[in-house]
Formats: sequence, structure tokens, C-alpha cells
Amino acid sequence: MASNKFKFLFGLISLLIATASAQLSPNFYSKTCPKALATIKSAVASAVKKEARMGASLLRLHFHDCFVNGCDASILLDDTATFTGEKNAGPNANSVRGYEVIDTIKSQLENLCPGVVSCADIVAVAARDSTVALGGLSWTVLLGRRDSTTASQSAANSNLPSPLSSLSTLISVFSNKGFTAKEMVALSGSHTIGQARCTTFRTRIYNETNIDSTFATSRLRNCPQNGGDNNLAPLDTTSPTLFDNAYFKNLLNKKGLLHSDQVLFNGGSTDSQVTAYGNNAGAFKTDFANAMVKMGNLSPLTGSKGQIRKNCRKVN
Repeated sequence: MASNKFKFLFGLISLLIATASAQLSPNFYSKTCPKALATIKSAVASAVKKEARMGASLLRLHFHDCFVNGCDASILLDDTATFTGEKNAGPNANSVRGYEVIDTIKSQLENLCPGVVSCADIVAVAARDSTVALGGLSWTVLLGRRDSTTASQSAANSNLPSPLSSLSTLISVFSNKGFTAKEMVALSGSHTIGQARCTTFRTRIYNETNIDSTFATSRLRNCPQNGGDNNLAPLDTTSPTLFDNAYFKNLLNKKGLLHSDQVLFNGGSTDSQVTAYGNNAGAFKTDFANAMVKMGNLSPLTGSKGQIRKNCRKVN
């Protein structure tokens, strides 16, 4: 009975995703703003060239947007005296970056085609272009999302996985959004780029045993037991600015930086998938791109819902 109920709910989520994506189109701006995609790509390339880490930040920005009430740019809204947004939620505060890059792109597009391209679409395309700039495969971004007029700090606190998450929690959190465990592992591979703060991996390097001792010692130097919370370390110790499958190879050698990384290869149900991706970069990149298409289609606002913000940081 429970199994049938799960299948029904999973099917319903999949149907909702399919229905939403049917309202989006890769050619949405071909007539109203034909230079939109080229403008975003150029700005992202410039930002990533200036700071490679920004590619990872823009990818993560999209994830943290989509997993909280859909891909609606709610994460970009600033707090005001009368409005509490998502930027200061636990998973986002002092952590999520890239807002200024989105501002720059939005400004350029407002000069080209005022009131046409949504902030949500900018975030979605920037995530794709960032991945490609660092060596990942491209994917077709469906367009036509509109921007929310609200945000939810509580949803951000509850819907985004913690770096301390167990494997069962990760599987559950992603399943709630319609993703399989295999897709969750593929999306976790985004940690092949980017940096993490000491506060997110301190417990792992000091207390956990399923970690390579030399690797742990190397991380201790920049992450003291007290203080240094914002000190950074690469999520992928091998090639932190290249979108490859080294993240999975690291897990096979017990060199996952976060607890939520290493649980993917720790005697559990996802071990075989991590091994497969560690042995086949092409399979990982393909599965990642396909999962990103699916993530970009999470509950978009379309038609007359929401708005096209003029400034991504505030509602019109």
C-alpha cells in the first residue's frame, strides 16, 4: 500500500514537472530579445574568467533557487523592513554568492529589451553557461519562467539539504522534488567545482573516521577547531576549477570534504553509482546535464503568474 502511494506521489510530481516544462520553450526570447542568451553567456564567461569559483557559485544559486518553491528567482529578493526573503536563511547566509553577476546581466538585458527577460531565466541560463565555461556539457535551457513576488525563509531552511545530511535524508529531500537517487548522485557531482567554508566540514575532518588521514590533516591547517569559520577549502581537492569526475574519484578514496559528500560512498545504496561515475566522466556529465534540465523545470511561474522584475532584488 505504501509502495503504491509512493509511486502515485512520484508520478504526480513527475506529471507536474512535465506540465510546467510544456509551458516553457528554448526559443522564448527569439523574437522579443534575440540577443538575450548571447548577452548572458558573455557576462558569465567574463565573471568566471575573473574568478573561476564564480562558476560554481552561479550553479549553486540556481539550485538554491529551484529547491525552494520552484525556479522563480525568489532567492534574489533582498530583505526590507517589511519583507523577509531567503538570502539570510541558514543554507544561504554568508554562503550563496553571485548576486552581483546576476545584477550586471539584468542591467544589460534591461538596456537591450526592457521588461522582457526574467531574473529566473537569467539564473537558469547562467548556471548552464557556468558549467560549460568550466568544462561541463551544455544542455538546452527551457525559457519563459517569470519572477516571484514573494519568498520564504522558512522553506529555504527546510527544503535545502545540510552538509551534515545522511544518505537517507539526501535521497528523501531529492525525492520530494521528483528526483531519483541516481539523479541526486549526479547533481551532487556539482561539488567537482567550488569551495566550502570551514564551518561546513569541521566536524568531518576532526571527528569522522571514514576519511583519508593525509587528506584530513591537509584540511586541518586551514580549519581550526575554534574560529576560522569562513576559511575556504576546495570541495574537489584534485581539480576544483574543472568540471570533471574527480569528485567521485575522491569519494572512492575517502576524500569527500563534506559529510554529505562521503555518505554517497560509505557502504550504502549509492556506492555503485559513485563508482560508475568515477570510472566514466562522460556518463556523469551526460546524467548531470539531464538532471539539470529537470531541476530547471521545477514549478516555474508562467503565463500571467508572477512578474518580470525590473530589478532582481525587489518586486516591481
